Amino acid sequence: MARHNELGRLGEQIAAEYLIKKGYTIRDSNWRWQRYELDIVCEHNGRIVIVEVKTRTSGFIEPADAITRQKMLYLVKAANVYVKLYNLRHEIQFDVVTIVGREPDFKINHIEDAFYAPAKTYR
Repeated sequence: MARHNELGRLGEQIAAEYLIKKGYTIRDSNWRWQRYELDIVCEHNGRIVIVEVKTRTSGFIEPADAITRQKMLYLVKAANVYVKLYNLRHEIQFDVVTIVGREPDFKINHIEDAFYAPAKTYR
């Protein structure tokens, strides 16, 4: 496995442990269906929370900056597939967890309600 993939998996594991300590219930980790993937899907306060995890070894570039509008649209589509497949009737929340540093000194930042599903525009 490539080094960046190992770092990503480690970041997802650290994020899941962090979320569990905050009272989140993990439903799925690294969920995949056809072309869609969600890092972490959990439940908290009656909502389904889709968590995108970004892990970097240095803080030179803020990891959250990697969440572009295109990435947001992809996450919304993947979340729609997820809730339809499992027939869920919960509100959806999109969070971002950024992890910067090297083991064991990671800095974790949890951005709750990081973005809302973008409205579709017709241009």
